[in-house]
Amino acid sequence: MKTALTIAGSDSGGGAGIQADLKTFSAHGVFGMSVITSVTAQNTVEVRSVQHIDINVIRDQMEAVLDDIGADAIKIGMLGSAKIAKAVAEVLTIYNPKHIILDPVMISKSGHHLLETDAVSELKNKLLPLSSLVTPNLPEAEELTGCKIKTKQDVYSASEAIHQLGAQAVLIKGGHFAGNSDDLFYDGETFTWLKGERIQTSNTHGTGCTLSAAIAANLAKGLTMSEAIKTAKAYVTRAIQNSLSIGKGHGPLNHFHNFEKINH
Repeated sequence: MKTALTIAGSDSGGGAGIQADLKTFSAHGVFGMSVITSVTAQNTVEVRSVQHIDINVIRDQMEAVLDDIGADAIKIGMLGSAKIAKAVAEVLTIYNPKHIILDPVMISKSGHHLLETDAVSELKNKLLPLSSLVTPNLPEAEELTGCKIKTKQDVYSASEAIHQLGAQAVLIKGGHFAGNSDDLFYDGETFTWLKGERIQTSNTHGTGCTLSAAIAANLAKGLTMSEAIKTAKAYVTRAIQNSLSIGKGHGPLNHFHNFEKINH
């Protein structure tokens, strides 16, 4: 069985973060492992509090997994602080895994800042150059580039700017655009728009986490980057179409929608 490691924060509500990643890995038939960087107290409505994990414990989690089991692909989500970003980058530099998917989680669906301001430069300088793919949404792409994104030309420019920071490839997610949620994939040479229908639902908690985890799982299984992204986007679309009305705010995706069809 192929393996995938998620390095991210824990979501007590189960819709995003480590919990969403492990569900996604399982749904793709990949053995999932985790390194918890932060514990968040959150639900579908709010993030109540955040506690970062001790740096040495984060390092130990990474080394324990990579020394023994290894990882066919690694997904990085919420890091929280500059110290955590630096430590994760240092360990990854030593082990040099084949596939690293970086989801630069900065703000929760409810608007809570999940990445401290001084950590952005650490993420840009240390982690982007290690990444096989970085998957920012529009606000995150603006934060990484320092430029406003209002038009499709701006998305092209932002993709090139992020690629120049060191990432091998860039996927800018278009969920914050009006109209359809089209994403732009840039591999350093070719731009590819991936069409996405706008699904009218408030149950979108964990969408970004799930997409990056699905891409990592597909890469672990041997798909090319382009195939991994397209397959992951289709999976997320179906997970949103079959989303769960749980909680009073932004409900979660249905990570196991395929299994429900099989069982019924």
